[in-house]
Amino acid sequence: MVDNGRAAHQAALQALSAPAARGGEDGEADPTRDTAPDGVPQTSLREVMAQFATGVIVLTTGGEHGHGMTANAFTSVSLDPPLVLCCVARTARMHRAIRSAGNFAVSILGGGQQALSRYFADRRRPRGPAQFDSVDWVVGRWTGAPLISGALGWLECALVESYDGGDHTIFLGSVLSAYCGVPGSALLFFSGGFQEIAPPARSA
Repeated sequence: MVDNGRAAHQAALQALSAPAARGGEDGEADPTRDTAPDGVPQTSLREVMAQFATGVIVLTTGGEHGHGMTANAFTSVSLDPPLVLCCVARTARMHRAIRSAGNFAVSILGGGQQALSRYFADRRRPRGPAQFDSVDWVVGRWTGAPLISGALGWLECALVESYDGGDHTIFLGSVLSAYCGVPGSALLFFSGGFQEIAPPARSA
């Protein structure tokens, strides 16, 4: 999977260097190719991805490897079998925690949980299980990982595979349990800041 991704990346780079990609059919430079269709200059991946609104979660592991981390690089992969993935920087303590525990849990944060999101992103918080002392949580039945109280939903996952993703690792988890919390507003991360969005009104 990773090798195929690298091959595709190399093919894309080669395609971009071809004359047809650089200009017209005769290979001459085409200045319109240097900007987006609406004339906006090219920017970095980080700047572009900041415009992609995402939900906010807290990843957790339990036991002696207990750790929590705010993340938004998370998504479902498959419904049958139920699979999700999260991407974690190789330098993060959570990276070592997931590998050591062999599982992880996900708490999907709601609109009133910005403080929790900031807490689990703060490098000054205590290390290990002590970081959960000031947080309301329950222990996950299947993983022993903390499930943050008041979240919109929770997942417990067994780590089934990991893939090289550059400076991150892609952790693929098999869903062991899934629970929905009380419906409420969602916490989103967009353009470098938090936003809240209310659930759609249900028709009578």
